Amino acid sequence: MTVYVDDVRLQYGRMVMCHMWADGLEELLAMADHIGVARKWLQQPPKASWVHFDISLGKKALAIAAGAVLTDKYGPVEHVAKVCIASGNPVSVAYGERRLKQVAEARARKP
Repeated sequence: MTVYVDDVRLQYGRMVMCHMWADGLEELLAMADHIGVARKWLQQPPKASWVHFDISLGKKALAIAAGAVLTDKYGPVEHVAKVCIASGNPVSVAYGERRLKQVAEARARKP
């Protein structure tokens, strides 16, 4: 299993944030504990569309140093699409496959 961080820079007040997520919840929580992010900041449905943490750029650096994989801005979309496909639900699978195709097309256009 792997923990990921993306390269987005989202303004939240005076802080600049990015996303951290993982293939599994246990690994995500272990990384949050390791880098000092309180579990109470876990973002998950129904308030978020996927399970992740919004983390500061300083925490992102700590996560990468601890083995997290840096992805582009499409990483979260790709992750959610793969979760949909893994669900086995035909509607979710079709949605996930469409999203993966869109991600591939967007990445191909990127200079």
